[in-house]
Amino acid sequence: MKGQMMPPTPFRSVTSRASLPLLHPGQAQKEFILNESLARIDALLHPGVAGVAASLPQDPASGECWLVAEDAAGPLAAEAGAIAAFDGAQWTFCKPVPGMTVLDRGAGCIRMFTDRWSTPAELAAPAGGSVVDGEARAAIVAIMQALASLSLVKHR
Repeated sequence: MKGQMMPPTPFRSVTSRASLPLLHPGQAQKEFILNESLARIDALLHPGVAGVAASLPQDPASGECWLVAEDAAGPLAAEAGAIAAFDGAQWTFCKPVPGMTVLDRGAGCIRMFTDRWSTPAELAAPAGGSVVDGEARAAIVAIMQALASLSLVKHR
């Protein structure tokens, strides 16, 4: 059934950051381990997600990725915060590491992982006050727009 969650395959030895499965001398079925590693690299290299979800879509496209919501329940609760990547047959869950960033196409921003995923701070343009300086306000708005274009802040 497309989009089903399969139990993760335990690997004897994995890389320290992305948990990519490692090959062993004389190992049978090397193509399975290599293909699993390549699928994870494909999901984690310049990652982009469709959004944050507490439940995954039932009919995902191959290559589709989501961030598992912190409040996910049931079988997904153990994967909260992970990047869920669909490879055309099953979901693979990749635990983020501090400093990782993803493009969240649904929210239109870049998220960064420290101990949890965060989004850029939202700034409001200057308004009100007793003295209005049009040039200063225009400059501040231009700075805010530049920061927003880099996904460093959200601009209202």
